[in-house]
Amino acid sequence: MSAIKILFWIAVLLLAYIYFGYPLLLYLLSFFRRSWLRTDETYQPIVSLIIAAYNEEEVIGDKIENSLQLDYPRDKLEIIVFSDASTDRTDEIVKSYAGQGVKLLRIEGRKGKTYCQNEAAKIAQGEILVFSDANSMYEPDAIRKLVRHFADERVGCVSGELRYRSDKGGVEGERTYWKYEQIIKRLESRVSSVVGVNGSIYAVRQGLFEPLPSDVLEDFVRPLRLVQKGYRVIYEPNAVNREPTAPNPSREFRRRVRIVTQSVYSLFKDKSLRALLNPFRYGVFSIQLWSHKVLRWLSGLFLLLIFALNIPLLGQGTVYIITMAGQGAFYLLAFWGFISEAVLNRRAPKLPHIAYYFCLSCYAMLKGVYNGLRGRTIVTWQPRGM
Repeated sequence: MSAIKILFWIAVLLLAYIYFGYPLLLYLLSFFRRSWLRTDETYQPIVSLIIAAYNEEEVIGDKIENSLQLDYPRDKLEIIVFSDASTDRTDEIVKSYAGQGVKLLRIEGRKGKTYCQNEAAKIAQGEILVFSDANSMYEPDAIRKLVRHFADERVGCVSGELRYRSDKGGVEGERTYWKYEQIIKRLESRVSSVVGVNGSIYAVRQGLFEPLPSDVLEDFVRPLRLVQKGYRVIYEPNAVNREPTAPNPSREFRRRVRIVTQSVYSLFKDKSLRALLNPFRYGVFSIQLWSHKVLRWLSGLFLLLIFALNIPLLGQGTVYIITMAGQGAFYLLAFWGFISEAVLNRRAPKLPHIAYYFCLSCYAMLKGVYNGLRGRTIVTWQPRGM
């Protein structure tokens, strides 16, 4: 077999492993490695709900109302909103709830989410810190579902489940992607620990919280450090948070670039975190980190290799004609989605939309990898609709 054929099939197998083989591997491992944890429905520690806000005047009132209505003892729930130098009415709206115990922490200088979380944790009184975003609307029992796991001392962090609302005009591909992610996270949690948490709904023990550098992605780095310390990071699918999707694929593209840039930068700037990639030291979790993050970030590279290597193989058998025809059909669907949504500014049918979203995501991840490996990062964030 020629070198081109070998490289072609390696790329095909890697891409298939990332999206199909890895979930199957986790499913099989779950029969042999499932680790049961103790939960206690009556466990009700003091909780500090820390809400991130920057220019969120359109949603912050709804978020505070949502937080005040949570099914958790009010005398055990502290609500802190940090405002990262907001320039709109966000601070004014938060202050109007001071009589109901809501605290405003204003941070000057636009320091970014990680820095602000560090500052908020300093004043938080809770035994458990729950981190949320201004546009994240929790189901009434979300806090209860998160904290019941901390009755088990092996648990250091619990991630809730993000479900996207079916807002008209949202990115359908993003909802599809997150349904797939939810399956992965559930399986990872059964087998070992989840690789990264949902930044809009996750909880950490106050005693295990440590300040992080402001230039790293906190919802990626914090759980990794807890795994290094020997704690479980688990997924609670019944602690539900609902958000709108990005209004269009181009805004989702920018968000994905930011997340992958910060993740790659965070992982490879820290030698101690890179050690998690060593399967001889961290076993199954290392395989999860490679599969769920590193290899997936490179999906776009594998797509390019498969297409480029398929061309010189067209005369070497029917199978290569079939693989090229399949790629051609897929990219035609993606192009249809691109023309509809990026050029004509209208929603494409579901299959072209998802094909376009997948290609855009792969490109965004590659761009993020390039940025992160060059030592670039993105500290601040914008509200989802901006």
